[in-house]
Amino acid sequence: MAKRVEIRLAGSGGQGLILAGVILAEAATIYDEKNAVQSQSYGPEARGGASRAEVIISEEDIDYPKATAIDVLLCLTQEACDRYGSDLKPGALLIADAEEVGEIALDEVRAVSLPILRTASQEVGKPLVANIVAVAALVQLTRVVTKDALRNAVLGRVPKGTEEINLKALEAGFELGRSAQKNGNGGE
Repeated sequence: MAKRVEIRLAGSGGQGLILAGVILAEAATIYDEKNAVQSQSYGPEARGGASRAEVIISEEDIDYPKATAIDVLLCLTQEACDRYGSDLKPGALLIADAEEVGEIALDEVRAVSLPILRTASQEVGKPLVANIVAVAALVQLTRVVTKDALRNAVLGRVPKGTEEINLKALEAGFELGRSAQKNGNGGE
């Protein structure tokens, strides 16, 4: 892992990306013993408005808690890709939902399109776990935290009684990431 990795998770309100950011930061700090900060922003609408979470993970002290040069951008909507794609630094990784993000007009980035929302809905059977599918795919592609740390953070955060469906979502996300790597379309 680089000394400092800046990650932005972006989509619309109700997709659970704020929770995904909290889970990712907890995986880093509590279970992998790294430093992390997490921040969030969302529109005034409860659902459907723009939403984003940022997580900075570092092996060293984090002296500035704002993301300034994004290393990894996860987009679940075209609007998020259009709005935040220009914040990616050269060589960064863009992970986009294959069906919701149809146009990626960015040079000098590695773009990976994955059927995140469809996987949550059809393979896992619950659209609400798309955030867990997404963060698992991100971890598979970047190795920014360990899979065990992510699994533990998910189990520590999800509502009681939903552990099984969230573990299924995790595995589906890891598999999406593995498939992209096998096809030469992934991170590390």
